[in-house]
Amino acid sequence: MKWIRNTNTATPLRPLPAGSFTVDRNGHLLASTLPSEFPVSLLREIAQPFLTTFREAREAGLELTDLMACYRGLKITARELRGGALIFVFPQTPFATPT
Repeated sequence: MKWIRNTNTATPLRPLPAGSFTVDRNGHLLASTLPSEFPVSLLREIAQPFLTTFREAREAGLELTDLMACYRGLKITARELRGGALIFVFPQTPFATPT
């Protein structure tokens, strides 16, 4: 059994994105200010929990228009748009004050 990982095949880390993107109610990308090399599949993965939360709030009769998720290195803010969402992605530096 081989326990040493081959480091030649490691995927390089990509920088955290900064910008915004818009998705429809099905998670399809409509517009983006993020770099074009940033994978659309990853944008859909970011958007899906926000779309689900907005949909479930609407079905429960709650008026939910904005959501925010803060991670150690990334802040994501989403605004509901008639079933879709406008999502803002902000990289956070370790010493930055939260906004």
